Amino acid sequence: MNNKPTERFDWSLAFILLMFFLVSLFAIASAQTTGQYTINFVPSQIQWYIVSCVIIAITMYLEPDQYKKASWIIYGGGVFILALLFILPEHLELVARRNGAKSWFHLPGIGSIQPAEFMKTFFIIGMARMITMHHEKFVKKTLKTDFYLLGKIVAVLFPPLFFIMMQTDLGTGLVFIAITAVFVVVSGITWRIIFPVFAGTATIGAILLWMALYAQDFLQNKLGFSPYQFERIYSWLDPYSYSSNEGRHLITSLNAIGSGEIFGKGYKGREVYVAESHTDFIFTTIGEDWGFIGASLVICLYFFLIYHLTKITLELKDPFSTYICAGIIAMITFHVFENIGMTIQLLPITGIPLPFISYGGSSLMGNMLAIGLVFSMKFHHRTYMFSSDDDE
Repeated sequence: MNNKPTERFDWSLAFILLMFFLVSLFAIASAQTTGQYTINFVPSQIQWYIVSCVIIAITMYLEPDQYKKASWIIYGGGVFILALLFILPEHLELVARRNGAKSWFHLPGIGSIQPAEFMKTFFIIGMARMITMHHEKFVKKTLKTDFYLLGKIVAVLFPPLFFIMMQTDLGTGLVFIAITAVFVVVSGITWRIIFPVFAGTATIGAILLWMALYAQDFLQNKLGFSPYQFERIYSWLDPYSYSSNEGRHLITSLNAIGSGEIFGKGYKGREVYVAESHTDFIFTTIGEDWGFIGASLVICLYFFLIYHLTKITLELKDPFSTYICAGIIAMITFHVFENIGMTIQLLPITGIPLPFISYGGSSLMGNMLAIGLVFSMKFHHRTYMFSSDDDE
């Protein structure tokens, strides 16, 4: 078996990322044609992609064992940065607030960086290490050890989720919850525990949604919900009744995607003004320019990415690497499903970008950091496998 670096490098994954790079540049360039922006975001996106490629190279250089040994330092460092962002006063120029969320550091000469985007990957590394260590310690599974593992999963989730929710960043908080849900499933916990937990969570969510529609006074007076939160739900379910405020964004999103019809209006043929069409709502640009066909091709590109990542996960023999890849698949899948779903009224609107396509340095670098881990797991897989055989 040949161990040449060029043969161990995942060229298929690199090609998929190249396709996302091209789609991103075309979509961002087209998003600027409605006149809502005074600067060109394309050069900046190219710059962030170059930086992200450097991140992938550095991440791929390190072996899975090195990440495993440093996992708690990586996780703890990420939580510390989130806590620092929460503690620092807003009057400092180092801290930036956008759309009501105190989620960014402003670094002179670099720009705004959102730590939570990187914490997603740090969280995956910490969770993978914890689950791996648990199974190494408790070889024989029992109902007691599964409950113990579930408690440890919740304990690892709580610190980053707490600080993110304190930033009023609901979208990112949902990403962490989605990743955790997948970890619960793949960690080997018995379904006698998983099913009641998931069923109970779904029941609570359904009850809260029903109360938001028919028992608003109780939620507002007893549980502290605000009228603004109710409006977000109402404008999602019936945007045309709230077209003057909360529902306007969703209506313009539906109009833009629908006006693209089957084949779209052509590159830079946009006519419908959609706010944030280069970031969170970039899928509206794709739908209007390239229509149903183009939007479907972009969705297929995500399907190929998820399929390829799943294939890599199934090939890996190291549990730690497998859990990391599973977490990354969960993160990307939820991002895609939520972002596209919110633009077509399938899901409520949250501030979640479309991976690898939306403009934004933090989001892109955070996702590329995660992909860099996959490159590392695949690149070092054979060497690791042989070393394990030798140790035996």
